[in-house]
Amino acid sequence: MISFALSLVALIVGYMIYGRLVERVFAPDDRPTPAVSKADGVDYIELPGWKVFMIQFLNIAGTGPIFGAIMGAWYGPMAYLWIVLGCIFAGAVHDYLIGMLSVRHGGAGLPELVGRYLGRATKRVMLVFSVLLLMMVGVVFVYSPAIIMDTIWGTKMAWIIGIFVYYVIATMLPIDKIIGKIYPLFAFSLLFMAAALLVGLIVKMPALPELWTSMSDYTAAHAQPSLGIEGFIGKNPVFPCLFITIACGAISGFHATQSPLMARCMKHERQGRPIFYGAMITEGVVALIWATASMYFFYYGGWREVVSADTVNAFMAQADGGKSLVQFFDAPTVVKEICSGWLGIVGGILAILGVVAAPITSGDTAFRSARLIIAEAIHLEQRSIRKRLYICIPMFAAAILLLVWQMENPNGFNVIWQYFGWSNQTMAVFTLWTITVYLARWRKPFVLTLVPAVFMTVISATFLLVSQQAFGLQSAIAYTGSAVVLVGALVWFVAWYRKEKNNK
Repeated sequence: MISFALSLVALIVGYMIYGRLVERVFAPDDRPTPAVSKADGVDYIELPGWKVFMIQFLNIAGTGPIFGAIMGAWYGPMAYLWIVLGCIFAGAVHDYLIGMLSVRHGGAGLPELVGRYLGRATKRVMLVFSVLLLMMVGVVFVYSPAIIMDTIWGTKMAWIIGIFVYYVIATMLPIDKIIGKIYPLFAFSLLFMAAALLVGLIVKMPALPELWTSMSDYTAAHAQPSLGIEGFIGKNPVFPCLFITIACGAISGFHATQSPLMARCMKHERQGRPIFYGAMITEGVVALIWATASMYFFYYGGWREVVSADTVNAFMAQADGGKSLVQFFDAPTVVKEICSGWLGIVGGILAILGVVAAPITSGDTAFRSARLIIAEAIHLEQRSIRKRLYICIPMFAAAILLLVWQMENPNGFNVIWQYFGWSNQTMAVFTLWTITVYLARWRKPFVLTLVPAVFMTVISATFLLVSQQAFGLQSAIAYTGSAVVLVGALVWFVAWYRKEKNNK
């Protein structure tokens, strides 16, 4: 628990000190924001600062900092390091600067910003890439809540239809009609659930592995039947898989598509740090709490405290057959068991809100972002319902086809989710390089984003090379290829920077 406490303090101090530094680098001023200068009553609407923060937090969070942290907890306290360092120096910087760039460019979406700083060819690639990613987010977050609710009430198909109808309505209506009203409630539910788990951890004070603890010694002392940690990490090496698994709690390219939504609703530029940087730090806190609760659940036998006797017996029976703990307790199951076991009836309700409502609310803003990105690309104003339908009808038709493929393919969900994970971090790479070029052109300290840009470039390249879903190369070859990518990225940037300086 000492490592957890230090990490929690580090996130708070990071917001206060490093967040202030990043804000000074950008230098917000009193110029009119897009919510004021381009108000249209649909997407450009001035909202209260606290509401913008809550919507931004839920937009970027969903179940990301929960599910990712649960799976990342299998790597032990190393997850703490990535959440803290990634969040402070990469994710929050990424979210703040791309959000403020959108504010400065009239609420422009990610592809437009990428094109402005990385060129038209990159813009076209990013346009297709971002729309496909947002479509995958929407489809994944239709199917997974429907599966969960199918076990509680109704049928899976009924829930799929119902969620899709909601997506259409939420995507079409002005942002203050549904999103502005219900998102703060769901965001509060996620925060309350995390706070309640934090209290539970403080009360229990479990002897969790620390950053300086030998994981092999710890698992030997607290081994559970068929823990499966060695096999899991063997198939999913720390580098690069930890940095792909824990995305939303550290850095996520998906956030770059969501920040422009709130850039169109801010009244003042100085709201940017609490809204963009602050929401990411808050997400990091949530991820930290869930990673800690999950380490207790997995490593210290916490699962025995919260699951029913029947579930324990079922696991023990399957453990004899070779099924490990990591295979038996997937992320949604861990959320359900921890919340209901620690928080009772209230926890069960919050678990449903977290596991079902949160992905749905991420899905609808994903489709909304896709609509606005397409509209911006084809220069089609979105004030009228008719012109919104021009985009929404084919977009949702394509989403339905993708959903049908996912349902018909037995492994469809896993395939889409795996490609989403890599695509998500690759989008962060494009975003970080965009911000780096912006800072360099304006003679600002671009090292703030150059370091995370290079690091994430290597992570995405390594995962692409080593992953069995992509090239599946041997580790030595993959890591050599990553080194080549690292050198290439640095050479490209140095050459561009020299040329840029000479031109000025």
